[in-house]
This record gives sequence, C-alpha cells and structure tokens, in this order.
Amino acid sequence: MNTNRLSEKIEEILNRQVRKEATASQIYLSLGAWADSEGFAGVANFLFRHAQEERNHMIKVMDYIMERGGRVRITGIDEPANDPENLQECLEKVFQHEVDNTEAIYEIVNLAQEEKDWATWNFGQWFVKEQIEEEALVLDLLDKLKVAGGTKATAESLLYLDAQFEKKEDEATLAREASGNQPL
Repeated sequence: MNTNRLSEKIEEILNRQVRKEATASQIYLSLGAWADSEGFAGVANFLFRHAQEERNHMIKVMDYIMERGGRVRITGIDEPANDPENLQECLEKVFQHEVDNTEAIYEIVNLAQEEKDWATWNFGQWFVKEQIEEEALVLDLLDKLKVAGGTKATAESLLYLDAQFEKKEDEATLAREASGNQPL
C-alpha cells in the first residue's frame, strides 16, 4: 500500500525547498563570516542567527515531507557567491536572496492549490508569512543604512548601526498585525 500523501511534483518541489533552505543557511554563514572579518560583530551575530533559522526551516520542510509519507532527498549545495564589497551590498544580497526564496515558496503554494493538496497549501502559508517578515526585516535594515549614509556612511554611523544589529529582533512587526492601539 502506498502511504505517500504527496504527489511526485509536490514531493520534488518540497525537496528543492529543502536544498534552498540549506543553501540559504550557507549564504548567511558566509555573509556573517565576511561581516565579522570586517569588524561588524553585531551584523555577524544577526547573520549567524539567521543561518540557524534557515536550517530550522530546512528541517521543518523535511519533517513535513516525512510526515506526509514522502522521501526526503538531501543533495549538495552551491558555494556561496563572492564576499560583498561593503555593508550595503551585503544587505542587498540578503534581500535578493529573501525575494528569491519568497518566489520559491509561492511556487509551492501555487502548485499545492493547482493540485488541490490543501495540507501542503496550508503548510506553505506558514512560510508565506515568514517571508513577509524576512523581507520586511531586511528592508528595515537597508532603510537604516540608507539614513546612516549608505556606502558613504561614516565609521561612527556604521559602529552605531552594527550595535543595533546585535539587538535587532529576528522577526519584524507586520502591517496586518497593526491596530489603532498598537500601530507599527
């Protein structure tokens, strides 16, 4: 008796997401190591925390595949891209990565809807919300860097900003959670 509740297409796209989350973890580790080597300990800490978060996402997808009777396939991942030239390029790489990951999540949710696999569609909604938070978080950091002067920020501004990264929450407040009593 076949106990796999995932279609071949769904199982394949979820396994691609496992690889994507593993790659994301490596990207964050690589950028964190770069930030540390440049003296940005707060940025490095923030990126290292996110590397672990991406690994947790990978495990979450793996658990779902197994829970639904599917087979997880672990594959190799690509080497992270070259180091950034500056903090702005670092954050832009993080943002682009998050946008790419959002598109991959949308592909999963769209395929699940097309196949009427409501369990996978529902599972994917957690990741949709997570990606909204991730993009908002990085956009906020890019905005703070822009205010500090972007690529022309002074050493003092960068030092202050680095300290803010250390304290930065790992989740962003979303607009849909705002109210008159609790605005963003």
